[in-house]
Amino acid sequence: MSQIDHLLTLIAQKHLGIETLETRNSDSLDFHDTAVWCIKDALEAAYKAGAERGTSLTKARKTDLARD
Repeated sequence: MSQIDHLLTLIAQKHLGIETLETRNSDSLDFHDTAVWCIKDALEAAYKAGAERGTSLTKARKTDLARD
């Protein structure tokens, strides 16, 4: 499982109550009724995780450039 898949699964578990993001070929397991505020929380968590990753990558690149 890639880092992004792992992160998205953790967000789905925490904010949406979804055990896995893998397709299980069962309507009762693959489709979920979810409150809009839970979806909003999950989207905010994903956005923040992406922003933090982008910031850390930018800092790492600047550090690497400074060493050169």
